[in-house]
Amino acid sequence: MSAQKGADWPMYGHDTASARFSPLKQINVSNVAALKLAWSFDMTAPVATPTVMTASGRRIVRTSKTTPLVVGDVMYFSTPFSHVVALHATDGTVIWDHTLPANPASRGISYWPGEGSDGPRIFIGTSNGKLFALDAKTGEAAKSFGEDGALNVRVGVADKYPNAHYGISSPPAIFKNLVITGCQLQEMPSKGPSGDIRAWDVRTGKLVWTFHTLPRPGEANHETWREDQWQDRSGLNVWGLMTVDAQTSTIFIPLGTATTDFYGGDRKGTNLYGSSLVALDVTTGKLKWFFQTTHHDNWDYDITAAPVLVDVHRNGKTIEAVAQSTKQSLLFILDRKTGKPIFDVEERPIPADNVPPGDEPSPTQPFPVKPGALSLNHFEGTDAELAKLTPEHDKACKNLLGLEGGVLTGGPYAEYGPKLRIVFPGWTGGGNWGGTAFDPKLGLLFVNTKSEGMLSKLVLEKDGTYSRVGPDHPPAGVKDLFQVGPWPCQAPPWGELSAVNVNTGEIAWRIPLGSFPELDAMGIPTTGRTNTGGPIATAGGLVFIAATEDQKFRAFDSHNGKKLWETTLNSNGFTVPISYQGSNKKQYVVVVAGGGNAPTPAHPTVYAYALP
Repeated sequence: MSAQKGADWPMYGHDTASARFSPLKQINVSNVAALKLAWSFDMTAPVATPTVMTASGRRIVRTSKTTPLVVGDVMYFSTPFSHVVALHATDGTVIWDHTLPANPASRGISYWPGEGSDGPRIFIGTSNGKLFALDAKTGEAAKSFGEDGALNVRVGVADKYPNAHYGISSPPAIFKNLVITGCQLQEMPSKGPSGDIRAWDVRTGKLVWTFHTLPRPGEANHETWREDQWQDRSGLNVWGLMTVDAQTSTIFIPLGTATTDFYGGDRKGTNLYGSSLVALDVTTGKLKWFFQTTHHDNWDYDITAAPVLVDVHRNGKTIEAVAQSTKQSLLFILDRKTGKPIFDVEERPIPADNVPPGDEPSPTQPFPVKPGALSLNHFEGTDAELAKLTPEHDKACKNLLGLEGGVLTGGPYAEYGPKLRIVFPGWTGGGNWGGTAFDPKLGLLFVNTKSEGMLSKLVLEKDGTYSRVGPDHPPAGVKDLFQVGPWPCQAPPWGELSAVNVNTGEIAWRIPLGSFPELDAMGIPTTGRTNTGGPIATAGGLVFIAATEDQKFRAFDSHNGKKLWETTLNSNGFTVPISYQGSNKKQYVVVVAGGGNAPTPAHPTVYAYALP
């Protein structure tokens, strides 16, 4: 995590472009197989009790998705036990440890390098809607920020809903002397706190600007909302990661769905700026352009991954572009200045069946011509589409297809409705917040996806609205996923890692990511596996990724996807790795294993690898 293009301090994702590309190449395709564990750090070390007991006596094991941040020879990260910790990056020994009064953002922290007499600061949000500033050298609260180092960011957006959820789940964006926050909100009911994006002064916490993610009367695109359906509408928030183009002072905002997630009877129309990539002037918060990836989103297809700034070389020209991956496993590559697609995007008709009364879905959805979908997005339920792993599994899967007289299938964008249906991808993706990594020398964008189908329907509630089937209304034997036991019912691959050439829009290579040891032992070709988290790329020609549910951390050849190295963690690494050079001139690769795996819960642990 060395300095990024357009700025002079390390930050989450390595650079303001969110490229997740390390220029280091000490570890490369010729020697990566020799990687060894250099040190590790148990995240429970600063706390007395690594588990939480509920009133009913149930034990909750806290888990971590955090990505550490390295500045100089210091590693900073948050733990799921309300601590922010600074370590020596070469050996993992503690420099300082700060206890927060609430659970920290689960995905990481941000760093401001300081200016003048103001030293560098760490910024971290919490689950109860606070933004904390810490002195990066000592770990003490930066008293000049907010009230004694803490800012209540609920104020102004959640005032009418004091008991509604409003938190920060990802690192804020930093640009010059601004810290920019998104939020995590409820998914139902419709009314609740606003998802507005806001920028604060890094020294004082004073509000600098606000962007209304649901346009108000008099603002551009407010007319897309009918009647008063915009009032107090929740959602349209950034719970994932934002990206800054420091050279043009633009911040790219990936926005989520308008509430409620699966039924739009009280939010008719396209629902701007829901499920849209929005470009703002980062100094003022003024709108530059927007691109909606899902109209009238009834699938919870939030945009969550960090937009990635890439240079596209096409027809002898270099186009400054932004690439956005989505839960529906589509990749939109847009002109960074205008938001116009570089490769054609077509509005295609989508299925119009199974629509609950009162809703008016969009008749079309946008599809990039290049590249095609990076995971399964259409399923008819034919025998040829099933996994056929064992006779028992095959029979159980066919029983699921026969529920309630036969479930609906189809897609892409098959509607959840009153009739039980299988939808690919489900609301967890496809792709998700883990996002992508970009190698500018190869022109390859690396993205991990999963093919996970949801078996679900909508039910009528007492208030006349519809909600997705859940614990209170389950069909017999169904728990949302189209799978039996640990194995999905559709034919593999179930998880993949792909490389997309941004200059041509073509998929350069595509491989299964992850495996089931029991299926490997049966001689079944590698199936891939559900994954959460993302990759990094390095100048050594490598892609590093954990993410899979098999507790593995792997390195692949960037050029062809060949697996070159693999190690086993104590638990799943649902995060994004990092790489940095220590003061001892060694290159390290670090990943966090989140902990929490049954039957014996593991402690969240930081693992650092280096060459012998």
